[in-house]
Amino acid sequence: MHFSDLPKAIKQKQSYLCIGLDSDLEKIPSFLMDYSDPIYEFNKEIIDATLPFCVSYKINTAFYEANGLKGMQTLLRTIEYLQDKDVFIIADAKRGDIGNTSAQYAKAFFESFPCDAITVNPYMGKDSVEPFLNYSDKASILLIHTSNKGSEDFQKLNSDGIPLYEHVLKTSLSWMNNEVNNLMFVVGATYPEQIKQIRTMAPNSFILVPGVGAQGGSLTEVSENGLNKECGLLINSSRGIIYADSTTHFAKVAGQEAKKIQLEMAEILSNQGVLS
Repeated sequence: MHFSDLPKAIKQKQSYLCIGLDSDLEKIPSFLMDYSDPIYEFNKEIIDATLPFCVSYKINTAFYEANGLKGMQTLLRTIEYLQDKDVFIIADAKRGDIGNTSAQYAKAFFESFPCDAITVNPYMGKDSVEPFLNYSDKASILLIHTSNKGSEDFQKLNSDGIPLYEHVLKTSLSWMNNEVNNLMFVVGATYPEQIKQIRTMAPNSFILVPGVGAQGGSLTEVSENGLNKECGLLINSSRGIIYADSTTHFAKVAGQEAKKIQLEMAEILSNQGVLS
């Protein structure tokens, strides 16, 4: 799915749910180990059960890289399975390096493993991010203010009177291809006030928000602070959906959990006038 199609998909499904495929061999139902590719079977079942209720899937590449060549084959199979599902496919790879290295990372996750977007670490600056932005038909999702405890170590450091993450956001908005609005941002759900502030600074950009559910973030608070006229949010939930059940009914239960969130999102979107 092209990133410009997200608002339409959100209205059609009345959902801004992104499901994280943080698929771990040690956590998936044990009976799946009888398959030759248990992670792929798990992903396939989860996708089939949750597809009506979400607009995006975020694939945390670490869980696939950890399994070596077989894991990378599973990653590609999962992406290929999603490609005809009309959903926004995010590689949660958190890449970012000197320009020529970033160019290879961009090629890897936009061509060899053909995703629609990738998470990018902006710490090394403009030349480490622009190779991703060179793909004007793809989205680059910058880590701005994350939900982990360690985010306090650097992201909130005072620099010229404002937190470092604000400098990162403000500077990134001037980088190339911003006219096509293919730059998105990661902001943790546990910081709703920062989401409100970032929405003010980047009124038209999409914000990917992890941390709702298992990490304690509130869907209502995030939505109140982050929605814009086209929604402008993707709320990610991983463990709370994909590991909601460990029996042979795991996929059905995952679908039920996704539907609960979608129904809540539909009400929020309606109340905020996004669906009109």
